[in-house]
Amino acid sequence: MKPGDEIVIPLDVYGGTYRMLTRVYQPAGSVVRQIDLANDQALASALNPRTKLVWIESPTNPRLLVYDIARIAAAAHAHGALLVVDNTFATPVFQQPFSLGADLVVHSVTKYLAGHSDLIQGAVLARDPAVFEPVKFLQNATGAVPSPFDCWLTLRGLKTLELRMLRHAENAEAVAQALQRHPLVRRVYHPGLSTHPGHEIARRQMTGFGGMVSFELDGSIDDVIAFVGSRRFFALGESLGGVKSLLCHPARMTHASIPAEERARLGLSDTLIRLSPGCEHRKDLVADLIAGLDHLAAGTERAIASVATPV
Repeated sequence: MKPGDEIVIPLDVYGGTYRMLTRVYQPAGSVVRQIDLANDQALASALNPRTKLVWIESPTNPRLLVYDIARIAAAAHAHGALLVVDNTFATPVFQQPFSLGADLVVHSVTKYLAGHSDLIQGAVLARDPAVFEPVKFLQNATGAVPSPFDCWLTLRGLKTLELRMLRHAENAEAVAQALQRHPLVRRVYHPGLSTHPGHEIARRQMTGFGGMVSFELDGSIDDVIAFVGSRRFFALGESLGGVKSLLCHPARMTHASIPAEERARLGLSDTLIRLSPGCEHRKDLVADLIAGLDHLAAGTERAIASVATPV
């Protein structure tokens, strides 16, 4: 990227990606345009001859928004730009971005591909050797090469990837269905729900809906902190995609580098909780979450009753 080159990204994007683009590339002269990629007009207005990259996630982190990869690829290519798809959440099991027109596909191998929360690694893939050549040069120049043992851990994870993803997806669906019935849940984000705005696109371009679920708690930040820190089966952590269930509070963890006013503009609620259901039994995971919500609800009811009762 050279000064003046432009990068288009969606409103919903991983906090680390946002930090890299806005605090490293933007100060170096790149122009970052953050738009609603579900809006055809917004995309058409953002693309111009200076656009070099369109970077998307689908599903996104943390709200699991789904974008039409083929449509965006066609629009990017019409302006001479490359399309990069972060396929971490879907994995190759459920989505094949190259078949939809992507030029580069990236994965946080740390997550589902390795699958055991014991590795830090990333991967970049390309269809065209000419597109991959600059990436390979940077890898060689910066020394971004994983150790042999880390590669072994990745190969271990890939052997069970399909089996694990099927279980993750099954558990995520059960969790999403249970959460949307609870009165303390304002909104559930999961592509498998018919109420999800990207559900039909996900059905068309994915073979499964993935293993992630996010939801907005109808409560306070203190309620969120109490909930995420007291679960039995879901451990509090920034990572995801492991056999052990994890949950996090994006506003205070993965997306804390985004200023509060900017998070509000992007639609990232401070009471959003991101769940990564693991490979435990779905009944245990659902029971753990519902028990936590019921406990919050009981506390709220007690607080209301104490205020309403005359002294």
